[in-house]
Amino acid sequence: MRWAILLAVLPLAACDPQVFADKTMRQVASQVVLPVVNLDMPAGPAQAATNCILDAASPDEVRLLARDVGVEAGTSTKATIREIALRPAAQACYAANGVPPIG
Repeated sequence: MRWAILLAVLPLAACDPQVFADKTMRQVASQVVLPVVNLDMPAGPAQAATNCILDAASPDEVRLLARDVGVEAGTSTKATIREIALRPAAQACYAANGVPPIG
């Protein structure tokens, strides 16, 4: 699965290495966040909510979330996702994208 992610973002290799790394980490973190969010809402809103959560996360938080790829999210990961999801920036993003608020 990790190879598929790397192959999907390979065209970005010609870009700035840091931008490439950040985009790759975000895609990997998305695979961790989406299944957690999808427990509480259908796929369409869950994907939008995932994007909002990752937009509200710091680069360190994105890297932290990405570490759980390939395993079921544990209590700590779920708590991190929830904490980010409740931030004003994430809540504003939900409203702008028609995602029901996470409470």
